[in-house]
Amino acid sequence: MEIKHITHHKKDFLDLLLLADECEEMIDRYLERGEMFALYDEGLKSICVVTQEGQGLYEIKNLATYPTFQRQGYARKLIKYVESHYPTGATLQVGTGDSPLTVPFYERCGFCYSHRIPRFFTDHYPHPIFENGRQLVDMIYLKKKI
Repeated sequence: MEIKHITHHKKDFLDLLLLADECEEMIDRYLERGEMFALYDEGLKSICVVTQEGQGLYEIKNLATYPTFQRQGYARKLIKYVESHYPTGATLQVGTGDSPLTVPFYERCGFCYSHRIPRFFTDHYPHPIFENGRQLVDMIYLKKKI
């Protein structure tokens, strides 16, 4: 297994990025200013984009694993890598849909509820976003100290 820091041609990973964020226009807002990390294990398995949102504040903007390789620990390994990449004492946050799949995943990774942005997905995306048959409306923020 190897994790690579991707600095060029980030759009080459668009197929994977779109699994976590269905709107290319939204991805374009953070992709170039973010740091991208790609996890390879006999091929690309997972990707993560992190932005700096303030002094000591970093945000996971995109974390995606190809469906065939989900539930095998790749996303968790990427989060652990990201935690070790940024300064100790910093805060790592993630915004995600209010989903019974993603929120518990981040909680198992040590993130705690921070706040909610009502109607984020309905106000900022051109079409309804669904996960596991449920429409995403609010953005849920979780955070943890690293």
